Amino acid sequence: MNYQHIHPNYPDAADVDGWIDALYAAACEMPVTAHSLGGYGYHNACGPMHMHRSALIRFSQEGMRPFYGMWHPAMGSPRPLVVHLPGYGSELSTHHDVAASNYNLLELVPMGYWTPDGFADELRHPKTGTWPVLTESVIDRHGPESYWGWMINAIGAIRWAMTQSSVLPERVSFFGTSQGGGTALLLGSIFREHGTRCVCADEPFLTNYPLTNFTGAYNIIPAGLEVVGEEIGWNNLGYVDNMCHAHRMTYPVLLTLGTGDDVCPPPTIRALFDTLDTDKMLFSMRGRGHGHQFEFIRHVLTYLELYA
Repeated sequence: MNYQHIHPNYPDAADVDGWIDALYAAACEMPVTAHSLGGYGYHNACGPMHMHRSALIRFSQEGMRPFYGMWHPAMGSPRPLVVHLPGYGSELSTHHDVAASNYNLLELVPMGYWTPDGFADELRHPKTGTWPVLTESVIDRHGPESYWGWMINAIGAIRWAMTQSSVLPERVSFFGTSQGGGTALLLGSIFREHGTRCVCADEPFLTNYPLTNFTGAYNIIPAGLEVVGEEIGWNNLGYVDNMCHAHRMTYPVLLTLGTGDDVCPPPTIRALFDTLDTDKMLFSMRGRGHGHQFEFIRHVLTYLELYA
């Protein structure tokens, strides 16, 4: 599939496949060490330690910052793995409704942006105050501070979860809101040959950059383009644009949009939906702005019951 119809400098399907192969291989060469913090509980938010056996996990990979996640193992017989990814704010969310449905639930915040003692604010961009991961992705698609590094963290943690005795092999699903939705879609593509069952993406970020006109959450992209130029920058962006992963999304996909969303423009999400050639559902919420929607988790639980 040729993705130059989205942007003239975008990679084609073979380029994206090659990037994913290299990314996954790089992650496999950087095994993760997981250390359970047990009942520590974090004190910069409402404590998540209400589910039996839930634990805060510190993940370490050589040459990278430690990062954290919540692990909720399923009870009884081995069950599927479900992974939640964070919004661009890099908050650690907990979804006890999903865990209580007896899935193995891993909730991640890659890159060390979140710690049990609060956000690592020293890592924010000094001018914008935002995390640098998207602008770094414009500058270098293999950079450790770009989504390449973000995904190496996520892949390492997910591969660790897949080795746990409570997890069914080769059965993993992804969900999230905003950046969490965008990265859920990307990880579904990355894990397509490693067990992806379904993806649920709530008002997903990282989708059809050219259509955004750099509005809303996409207004940080030009800073990266100014560093490397239009041709290189747009090519790099294509590797983390979900539109360029559409050919890999052969599993069920749920998308939501809010018609009043001025952060992740609705036309970008609808364009992805129209492109997908798979079992799919689009839930459009009239007048809704950006942010986690109550209805989304109800749809997630249904999708997991059907497909996970």
